[in-house]
Amino acid sequence: MKCNTNSPKILPPCLGILSAIRRVLFVFALVLTPFAAVPQARAKGKAEHVVVVVWDGMRPDFVRPQYCPTLYSLATNGVFFRRNHCAFISSTEVNGAALATGVHPGRSSIIANTEFRQDFSMLNSFATEGLEYVLRGDRLTQGNYLRVPTVAETLQDAGIRTVVAGSKPVALFHDRSSRKQSPAEKESVTLFEGKTLPRALLESLVKVNDDKAWSTNVVHPNREQDNWTTRSLVRGLWKKGVPKYTLLWLSEPDKSQHDSGVGSSNAILAIELSDKNLAEVLKALDEKGVRDKTDIFIVSDHGFSTIQRGPNVVDILKKQNFTATKKLENPEPGDVMVVPVGGSALFYVIDRVESVTRRLIEFLQTSDFAGVIFSRLPIEGTFPLEAIRYSDTNAAPDVVMSLRWSPDRNEHGHPGMIVSVEGTKGKGTHASLSRFDMNNTLVASGPDFKKGHISDVPSGNIDVAPTVLWLLGVKPAEPLDGRVPHESLISSEGSVPAPVERRLDATRDIGFLRWSQYLKFIEVGHAVYFDEGNGEAVFK
Repeated sequence: MKCNTNSPKILPPCLGILSAIRRVLFVFALVLTPFAAVPQARAKGKAEHVVVVVWDGMRPDFVRPQYCPTLYSLATNGVFFRRNHCAFISSTEVNGAALATGVHPGRSSIIANTEFRQDFSMLNSFATEGLEYVLRGDRLTQGNYLRVPTVAETLQDAGIRTVVAGSKPVALFHDRSSRKQSPAEKESVTLFEGKTLPRALLESLVKVNDDKAWSTNVVHPNREQDNWTTRSLVRGLWKKGVPKYTLLWLSEPDKSQHDSGVGSSNAILAIELSDKNLAEVLKALDEKGVRDKTDIFIVSDHGFSTIQRGPNVVDILKKQNFTATKKLENPEPGDVMVVPVGGSALFYVIDRVESVTRRLIEFLQTSDFAGVIFSRLPIEGTFPLEAIRYSDTNAAPDVVMSLRWSPDRNEHGHPGMIVSVEGTKGKGTHASLSRFDMNNTLVASGPDFKKGHISDVPSGNIDVAPTVLWLLGVKPAEPLDGRVPHESLISSEGSVPAPVERRLDATRDIGFLRWSQYLKFIEVGHAVYFDEGNGEAVFK
């Protein structure tokens, strides 16, 4: 097996030869801790307010005037980050945490939308954004379910009031404590999926929505929930003034793209819906006289793909004599818990039986659905979990697999096809290392940003948190994985480090097949952005 970083600066790790050398080299080459980075100094932008609006699942190739004239206008008159990247796994909760904290999943502790941690649930996987598990996580960790302070928490510690509003429960990640102590904490509000912290505030939001309560009925496009959340923000939560920091999380076009695929008629209507809600936000800023004093970010949590086929991985493993399941009943050592997360899958081997893990990986490397395989154990033809900044702790899976993808076009003429565990052909999903999942939308506009600038410097969702804090003049509680994209700011601080593109390759011969996989990533200073990865087994 070969490994290549395409760089003389880093010693190429020879995976699968000596496990000890493998770990040391990967730690040295890939997991230079964020604390070795240049400290992010306190600064201050011109803006008095920062607003972050998340369009869940918005692909950057759909930022066109025919679909979203408001967003397109901001992109053409502000900064369009053409090479923005989400965190891997390219899913909502992972990137909800990344946007909130500015760090990779291994530091935030949220590595997937659905995980299996036996201190949370002994027999089942659980939704990481679920209220029960968020509360349980904070109770188990003394308030550190997310192990790094969020932007909202950091600002509140600095005496700054914040407002977080989301149609989806992921908004809860950003500010989830119901035990407010300081004046800034008590003045801050979280709205998530029709619930509020503090709870007593909900009645007033129903009133500003023409006495209509939050609807639990999801339609496509998800007009009622997104409109209700937007109105609650601009008519209710901003009634007494726009705070220094606001986050609004919209559910579209994610929900419609999941239902009918990328570029479907409903998906296009969903983009139009989000654009109208963005227009409502800008209108409210104008009416309150603070538009020219506000920096606004429009960002998506991830990109999107169309499902090509959906293998039942559990059934496939059972046919290979694995004791595989999505729900444990009477677990024994060597059982394999499979957690599907769209374009990726997590595998947990009970009691970490090494022989089972090795046999599992060897089988996956001969399959027609695996794309890139990451392993806790040093196994030939895989990359270690550290390669994607996953924490190598007891909470991490034994194996993480990104499924295979291609640039082929769907029935609507849009590129990006993906294999998804138990997915339905023609519907949409994400969470893989496809470039169509990893490349997501980021637009910034306001008094601190250049006008009409297209940035080709790689950036990522991990950059949003440090940039917001920089603009508001608040230093992070600890160094972050992301960076401030000074190349996009009017008042730039020095030169931007030249991007360095790297690639890892791993191969393995299995019988008459040869498994090959690759992972591309980009470094800009201390920040690392994952670009794409894929793999396949072919005849030698």
